[in-house]
Amino acid sequence: MRAISAAKVKTDAADSKMLAHLLRTELLPEAHVISDDLRPLRDVLRTRLRLVERRVGALNSIARLLEKMNVEDVAELDALGRLQAECHAGQAELLHDQIKSLERTLHPHLVPDEEVQRLLRVPGVGKAVAFTIRLEVDDIARFPSERQFFSYCRLVPGADNSGDRVRHRRSRDGNRYLKLAFSHAAVRAIQYYPEVREWYKRKARRKADPVARALVAKEIARIVYHVLSKGEDFNGRFKGVPLSRVKQEQWPLLPSPASITDAQAPPAGMGGE
Repeated sequence: MRAISAAKVKTDAADSKMLAHLLRTELLPEAHVISDDLRPLRDVLRTRLRLVERRVGALNSIARLLEKMNVEDVAELDALGRLQAECHAGQAELLHDQIKSLERTLHPHLVPDEEVQRLLRVPGVGKAVAFTIRLEVDDIARFPSERQFFSYCRLVPGADNSGDRVRHRRSRDGNRYLKLAFSHAAVRAIQYYPEVREWYKRKARRKADPVARALVAKEIARIVYHVLSKGEDFNGRFKGVPLSRVKQEQWPLLPSPASITDAQAPPAGMGGE
């Protein structure tokens, strides 16, 4: 496609000939089309992310205003400064209400989903992250290996080698929403799980902090890949080490089928035949 856009002669006939050649030689990459029932939900979730970004921008504007005036509280600003802060705060509150409205719309469609429930048991994965992974991945079977899944999630660097020099570079190829989701999951996993935090500290001694966090995100993506591809619940281990923290079965994490069966079973001596 770059050969077409950079061509000196750009006519319909020349473009058609080049497209036919690329198609014949199987050089045209295939694009995944999300299923029709999940596309509207994915668009709503992406709209939520844009609203979150705008809300963060409004809150940052208040912080920059306080920094500019060298004060610590909005009440210390003058009349015009308070007016600006109130506008930003009102916008942030409105965006917060809209974000919650979109989340309530998604809940009945995604919370009961089996794959979402499996994802919620993975360390660092919360409600928004589980929704994002479920809707952006769509069908895990389209990734033959975990390496391809890592690449699609932007969790591995690109290569810019020249001769004997090996250099890595950032790549924008892949899904930026999954990159954000796994990066957020890594921060939460490091924060709440001691075993993950210790593994992260060992990596951070030899590598930069962003690289160490990216490695944690990659390991969480590995867990997600096997949980979705095998259709099994998370085994409670990170890099072979059992996790000391277990998520409680409370909304949006629904009780497992086994616990539901035990809860519905009649007491001894009170059952039927």
